[in-house]
Amino acid sequence: MNHPFQRRALLGGLAAGAGLLAAPHVARAQAPITLNGASQFNEEHVFTRAMKHFAEKVVQYYGRPVNFVWHLNSSLGLEKQYFEYMSAGRAVDFGIVSPAHMSTFSRAAPFIDAPFLFRDLAHWNKVLDGDMLKPISDEVERRARVALIGFAGGGTRNIFANRPATNMAQLRGLRVRVQGAPIWSRTFQAIGMAPQVIAYNEVYNAIQNNVIEAGENEAAGVEQMRFYEVGPNLIMTEHAITVRPLCFSVQTMARLPRELQEAVRRAGREAGVFGRNAESSEDAQKITALEAAGRLKKITFTERAQMNAAVAPVMQEYAREIDAAGIFSSINALTS
Repeated sequence: MNHPFQRRALLGGLAAGAGLLAAPHVARAQAPITLNGASQFNEEHVFTRAMKHFAEKVVQYYGRPVNFVWHLNSSLGLEKQYFEYMSAGRAVDFGIVSPAHMSTFSRAAPFIDAPFLFRDLAHWNKVLDGDMLKPISDEVERRARVALIGFAGGGTRNIFANRPATNMAQLRGLRVRVQGAPIWSRTFQAIGMAPQVIAYNEVYNAIQNNVIEAGENEAAGVEQMRFYEVGPNLIMTEHAITVRPLCFSVQTMARLPRELQEAVRRAGREAGVFGRNAESSEDAQKITALEAAGRLKKITFTERAQMNAAVAPVMQEYAREIDAAGIFSSINALTS
């Protein structure tokens, strides 16, 4: 299959040739623009569903055909690779990517969903609805050449482990997989755990082989990756609420007709809201269903306030380091 940019180049060559086509606009009408979307997950995962909603809205708002090619189930690698492809303007035009995978381009990007940034879902929604993370989005777009066109997510993240823990003392020394951005290792170290950075698709085997004892994820990820098979104890730390930007290559965007660019931006915002509503409403349902099926056991964590207190100085220092102290203060000042 030709890459969309190769296809457009070919059509341009034919139109500029010996008049084989009556008019260039006819060629454009016969060959809709193709956009490539990538996801680590299958059709049912909420992130993929948000991307499909985006595609539907793009066609609706553009009013003309657009071809969407889907690369699901990590067929093009992981989110880190998708972001690099989008930055380079090749292979992937759009995808949902964890902010932790943007840190190579923007120090501030992982702040978007750092641990203990949000008090609860109501607070999380106010931050996103108020566009309080826009300065960071602008920095990512400027430095990485990837636009954050919408914010999906909404899953509350807990620790899945091969042993239970109900308090800080029982978490001490727990070998837990964390995302690659340094803020995750620093906060989990402050809690007393032993964080390790491991690729997402290697977590299952790492727990199975006792390289680590635990990981952390929202319910959709625990279900999709079957983490409950190796980490059946879901320790309800509620240490983070997922934010997953819907990303679009700036280089791709620049090649699109102005009307399609506007459709992409508008559809991105709406797909983000769709994804947030879907995951936040389904999160608890998935945990309940997994527990009812005997696949995991919810473990009540009794010292979340103490955990938050241990992490607070680390978060404050981190916000200063990345020049986000003002944003952090504004977020903390919001009432739920």
